[in-house]
Amino acid sequence: MPSAKAVTRIVPALTARTQFGQILKRVRTNRERFVVDRRGEPQAVIMGVEDYLKNFAKRPAALKRIRQEAKARRLDRLSLREINLEIAGYRRKRSRARG
Repeated sequence: MPSAKAVTRIVPALTARTQFGQILKRVRTNRERFVVDRRGEPQAVIMGVEDYLKNFAKRPAALKRIRQEAKARRLDRLSLREINLEIAGYRRKRSRARG
């Protein structure tokens, strides 16, 4: 994720609706924020989750502990494929235990 300061753009509601996928991509890759405007009135803000958590939401202590444990066990470096394999293995083990 780039270290540049988040940029805020104002977009009309129609643009937000028709270009939502592109907006989400820009939020993720460029850390942009979007204020959705309807008839000259701001209605909503679209921003990345990390940006929101870092700047506006207080992180639960449990989440901080989970992240620290994952980092210590190097689980924060798993690929999407490895994560899916872990989930599938857990589900197999759980279904065998049930029945």
